[in-house]
Amino acid sequence: MRRIVVTQGKISKISGPLVVASGMQEANIQDICQVGHLGLIGEIIEMRRDQASIQVYEETSGLAPGEPVVTTGHPLSVELGPGLISEMFDGIQRPLERFKRQTGNDFLIRGVDILSLDREKKWSFVPSLEVGQAVSAGDILGTVAETKLIEHQIMVPYGISGRLQSIQAGDFTVAETVYEIALESGEVYQGTLMQKWPVRKARPVAKRLIPSEPLITGQRVIDTFFPVTKGGAAAVPGPFGAGKTVVQHQVAKFANVDIVIYVGCGERGNEMTDVLNEFPELIDPNTGESIMQRTVLIAIVV
Repeated sequence: MRRIVVTQGKISKISGPLVVASGMQEANIQDICQVGHLGLIGEIIEMRRDQASIQVYEETSGLAPGEPVVTTGHPLSVELGPGLISEMFDGIQRPLERFKRQTGNDFLIRGVDILSLDREKKWSFVPSLEVGQAVSAGDILGTVAETKLIEHQIMVPYGISGRLQSIQAGDFTVAETVYEIALESGEVYQGTLMQKWPVRKARPVAKRLIPSEPLITGQRVIDTFFPVTKGGAAAVPGPFGAGKTVVQHQVAKFANVDIVIYVGCGERGNEMTDVLNEFPELIDPNTGESIMQRTVLIAIVV
């Protein structure tokens, strides 16, 4: 088990998004830090003795040597649970709509820490297992109707196994205890509708399937000359202005998939704005609902 130590150091050097802090000998690589008086979010990418090199994910203008750096003792993680679908996030999973409401500003104010999943909204949980059953990682405990199109399956977290001690139906927030599992160690694990997962740790799989079914992208030239399989991968190389982003937009809109996770990384601001404005207005012809009912948008602009 990882030892969690909260460490405070001081900024000794700043070079664009890279900040070097001293007095960080107890910190670990991949720890998330709060940098400077504003508490900018950063990640330790290198350790040399007590010197920590930190990649800051926000604008560093105005930072000065001597300002404090505090580690959280945790790696960069995402919150997984009901509330992801139909949301728009920035690159560190801050929800843009709630960010705007909380700050009262159309721009991303630096140093603002917002929980990724709404802690006030309640979700209706329907159990699929009964008390006393043996469970292990990946077993489906129940479901939540996240949107009209998506039924979210709540599973036993990775590394947890034992006997189901309690489980209840009803309306819960993502932070409330929904079930309890008696572990072999004698401890009781209290589970919620949400899990936190380090972004640099691969999700475990039971079996990797060989792609065999075609992915219908909705673009005839791709489906005819450059077919893609479900579970496969594809790349669209090209110079500036060749239409790579347009192809990405079209595939996200019309491909025969259940869920779309659209990551606009390094996009121009106007292109990402088009996506954010257009997607909520598009209707899925198969369901008659907005395609945002099956989409997660992540906006990382330059």
